[in-house]
Amino acid sequence: MQNSPLLEMHHARSARIASTPAGDTLLTYGDVPGEYEAATKGALLFDETARGLIHVTGSDAKDFLHRLLTNHVKSLPSGNEAAPGLGNANLLLTGKGKIAEQFHLAQDGKGGYLLSTEPGRALPLMTALDMYLFVDDVQLTDQSQTHAPLSIVGPDAQGIVEQCLGLAVPSDAAPYTPLFGALAGESVRVTPMSRAGCDGFLLESSPAQVAELWDALLAAGAKTGGLAIHDILRVEACVGKFGVDVDDSIYPQEARLEPAFSLDKGCYIGQEVVAKIDTYGGLNKRLMLLRVDHDNPVAAGTRLERFDEKRDAWRDLGVVTSWGYSFAIDGGCVLAYIKRRHQDVGTEFRLGELPDGEDNRETARIVDLPRE
Repeated sequence: MQNSPLLEMHHARSARIASTPAGDTLLTYGDVPGEYEAATKGALLFDETARGLIHVTGSDAKDFLHRLLTNHVKSLPSGNEAAPGLGNANLLLTGKGKIAEQFHLAQDGKGGYLLSTEPGRALPLMTALDMYLFVDDVQLTDQSQTHAPLSIVGPDAQGIVEQCLGLAVPSDAAPYTPLFGALAGESVRVTPMSRAGCDGFLLESSPAQVAELWDALLAAGAKTGGLAIHDILRVEACVGKFGVDVDDSIYPQEARLEPAFSLDKGCYIGQEVVAKIDTYGGLNKRLMLLRVDHDNPVAAGTRLERFDEKRDAWRDLGVVTSWGYSFAIDGGCVLAYIKRRHQDVGTEFRLGELPDGEDNRETARIVDLPRE
């Protein structure tokens, strides 16, 4: 696990730093409302340099990944080193169809693949993939130390990227289309993709170059964002985070991860379960956004209850996984997995027993996503 190479710079600039299970990370520079305004009306910059990276190479790399991963590999349009083909959001599932790892896949233009993971997940993903290697000509290399991505979101993000990197982003550029710009003569890979539930770009440069790129983007008009605003934005968009809202107890459809799996690519690990859910339904729960009737943080693990008049008892019907203050809704919100038949907008729950055993009798109500 690695900390951001920009962490020392954030400390020196008086940022607030948070300790997380994945290591120390930027929390905020102290203006969360301004950061929200930048994300929705300007451009907001995130430090994602602690992400992991696995390079998959070898003559069997394409076939190997295609038969394991949930999304297309073989049918992705390919390119060359100067213009690699499309990538996508992807998952590795357990044999029971639940989420073992979440990442995005890119082509390196030379027949290999780059798997960019959440911080601290490169080694677990590489270990999981290695379990399926027998006689395949496939090499798995942890290149996390060379991976220093930033992301930028917001309506002004494209203009800032183009200005800083001398790049014209095509109006029809699809998500996960790799583009290339340059800063001070060094190449920067630019990939359109959603970050924290917002349209934006992932910018990949070297660890030696990333501080210069960071400052160039700030000078062009971007504002710095950290974990605090990242959580607010993704909660508003009902986007789960791996290791927080998403783990190996969750099916992809429960976590709203439909863009990360295919129903037409053929067999892969867990495919039968995913297909059966799509064909016959049967999801027991789904990630939902709820407005809470107070602004205090709600602990992950808090239960959600409704009174069942037929049983004359309170029923446990959901569990909170994330909390954030929504500027769009102007109040506290939570992400929670809610059982089927209780997922209509307006459905109200009581916040039940907390993880530490204390009672909480506030309420939460399912709401529409405010930024759709």
